[in-house]
Amino acid sequence: MKETLSTLSALAKEAIQNCTTEAEIEEIRVKYLGKKGELTAILKQMGSLSPEERPKMGQLVNEAKQELEELISVKRGELKNAATELKLKAETIDITMPAKEVKPGKLHPLNTVLDDMINIFQSMGFDVVDGPEIETDHYNFECLNVPADHPARDMQDTFYLAENLLLRTQTSAAQIRTMETRKPPIRVICPGRVFRADEVDATHSPVFHQIEGLVVDKGITMCDLKGILEEFAHEIYGSDTKVKFRPSFFPFTEPSVEVDVTCSECGGKGCRVCKGGGWIEILGAGMVHPNVLRSCGIDPEEYSGFAFGIGLDRLTTTRYKISDIRLLFENDKRFLDQF
Repeated sequence: MKETLSTLSALAKEAIQNCTTEAEIEEIRVKYLGKKGELTAILKQMGSLSPEERPKMGQLVNEAKQELEELISVKRGELKNAATELKLKAETIDITMPAKEVKPGKLHPLNTVLDDMINIFQSMGFDVVDGPEIETDHYNFECLNVPADHPARDMQDTFYLAENLLLRTQTSAAQIRTMETRKPPIRVICPGRVFRADEVDATHSPVFHQIEGLVVDKGITMCDLKGILEEFAHEIYGSDTKVKFRPSFFPFTEPSVEVDVTCSECGGKGCRVCKGGGWIEILGAGMVHPNVLRSCGIDPEEYSGFAFGIGLDRLTTTRYKISDIRLLFENDKRFLDQF
C-alpha cells in the first residue's frame, strides 16, 4: 500500500506540473483528491490493515493529500496569473490612436430663450418666483376673477385631478401666491409649465410654457406697462422691432391688451410666417383687475399694477424661425444639433 501511495503521489505531482489551464488542474484535483479519487480509494482499503499499521498508513495518506492540495493551490494561482497576463496583453490600448470625439451638451432652445428672458427682466428689477404645477381651483381661477360660472373658463380646457384640484392652466396662480405673502412694491416674473387639453398640432400642445409678469405699487399706470414691454421686445427681437398694442379682454386685467411685434421673418412686409399681415402676436397684458388685488388683501384704492403673460414656446419658434412647435418636445437629435 505504501508503494501504491508513493506511485500515485509521484504521478499526481508530475500531472500538476504539466498542467497548462485551470480546467486541467481541476480535473487532477478531482482525480486524486475527490470523493471517488484514488487517494480516497486507498483510505477505504485501510480496513484490511492491522491496528498497528493503520495509524501510520493514515498519517502517510494525509501527508500526501496535504502536499498535493498545496501543489494544486500554487499551480492554480500561477495559471490564473498567467491567464490574466495574456488577457491584459490582448487588451492593450494603443494610446497613440485618436480618441473618439466627445460632443458637449447644449442648452435646449427653450432654455436658451428662457435664460435670455430672465436676464432681461432681472435687469429691470424683477425677481423670479415659482409655484406648484398642481393647483387648486381657488388660485388658478377664483382669485383671478374667474368664478365657477364665468364664461372665460370655457376658453381653457382644464385637466382636473379632483373636484378642486387641477393642473394649472397658467402661471398667474404663482402671482396670486406672491401677492398673498408679499407686501407691495412687487415686481416678479413666474416662468413654468402649464397644461391645457388642446389638440396637438403645429401651433398647439397640451403642455407648454409661460412666463407671467406682475408689478404692483403705488401709481402704476398703462404707460409703465407699455414701456416695460417695448423694452422687452427690443431686447428679444432687436431695436428696429415695432410694437403694437390692441384692445382685448382677460378677466383678471382691466383694461386688457394683446401685444404684436413686426414679423422677424419679413420685417413687417408680410410673409408666410405672419400670414401676410406683417405682425405676430407675442403676449397678452393689462392692468391688474381691482377684484384680483382685493382677493389678495391689497387695497386697489391705494395700489395699482399690471400683469403680462408670454408664451415661451411661441417666442422660441418665432425667434428661431421654427415652423412646428412639436419639434421642441420630440428631442430629435438632428433638430437639437442645429442650436
